[in-house]
Amino acid sequence: MIHAVPMEYKEIRADYDDRHITVYQAYNPAIADAAVAAGKFVPPFRAGRMTWIKPSFLWMVYRCGWARKPDQERVLAVRITREGFDRAVRSAVPSSEVGKGKPDVRVQWDPERGLHHEALDHRSIQIGLAGRASERYVEEWTAGITDITPLVHEIHGHVLARDLDQARRLLPPERPYPLDRPHPPERP
Repeated sequence: MIHAVPMEYKEIRADYDDRHITVYQAYNPAIADAAVAAGKFVPPFRAGRMTWIKPSFLWMVYRCGWARKPDQERVLAVRITREGFDRAVRSAVPSSEVGKGKPDVRVQWDPERGLHHEALDHRSIQIGLAGRASERYVEEWTAGITDITPLVHEIHGHVLARDLDQARRLLPPERPYPLDRPHPPERP
């Protein structure tokens, strides 16, 4: 098992500090290059349309096939404000309950994945942002964007070489994420 701490069935685990949480997304090179160069999402990314954020690194690399799937060749680590993330999670509607209306924030809990993409016995959260929530993600919540595709490929190389200990050492640190805690005041 990757995590030494026993997992809750549904538990947000993430890399975070007092002010920010890291989420992951995979894009094509045009979107990734523009975002990394600007330090924020800019065209050809389209704010307002549905975009899914994932605080689980292993779920992200499962979804994008270790950054090998078409239009998902680049993996970005996006640092966003915890206040924005918490707001999104609190207002999310489970995807299974989305009817005719189109909520701005949806949530899905899918099986977490291991280094070989095997399903684990606990769930990992994905948060879909559309409309105003997607715009706020781009305009207000994003604090930094880093292209981590080389790290993704390095970890995958260790997995292919069956050096799982080294692969695990390179994984971003993820721990249980506490929702609804007071946010520190913004720095001037």
